[in-house]
Amino acid sequence: MHHILPLYGRYQHRFLRAYIRLARLTKVPLLGRLVRRMANTYARRQHGGYYLTPGEAEAIIEASGFVALGHCACRQVFGNCQSPVMAEVVVGFGQHVYSNAKVQSFKPVSREEAKEVLSSCRRLGMMQTVMHCRGHYYTICSCCTCCCVPYRLKHDYGIEFAITRNKNIAIDFKKQQKCLT
Repeated sequence: MHHILPLYGRYQHRFLRAYIRLARLTKVPLLGRLVRRMANTYARRQHGGYYLTPGEAEAIIEASGFVALGHCACRQVFGNCQSPVMAEVVVGFGQHVYSNAKVQSFKPVSREEAKEVLSSCRRLGMMQTVMHCRGHYYTICSCCTCCCVPYRLKHDYGIEFAITRNKNIAIDFKKQQKCLT
């Protein structure tokens, strides 16, 4: 596991605010292009998300050795709408990411409960993403487009790699889980 993940888990709300503050610099003439380039490099190599189909989200939950439910940090920090906050499913490395977190409180749930939360969120029009840090997947988040930090980074500030598509995400996750056992 990448050494920064537990630090991120502990101070996630601060990181999310910082990401948006720094992204605003992409709107500054001349400086914006450099900031966008650096942010895209960071997102591609370090920390970002992947859009999920319903089948991929369920496959990840099935393959995960650990499943827990908690609050979506983006929704807690920004709260731009009335979408449900209890919408984040911790998987894979997430158990280690949030083990010492002050802000997050995740409770272990069954795979069926996690799938039901994802299904309920999809019915409300929320999107699902899996978050990763250096290829270590740690959470599936159901979020709205007005609060989701990776989505906003991409669509509002042009940081294209903050959230992308990976057609092999479920396969990659399963391989990673096998390495954990």
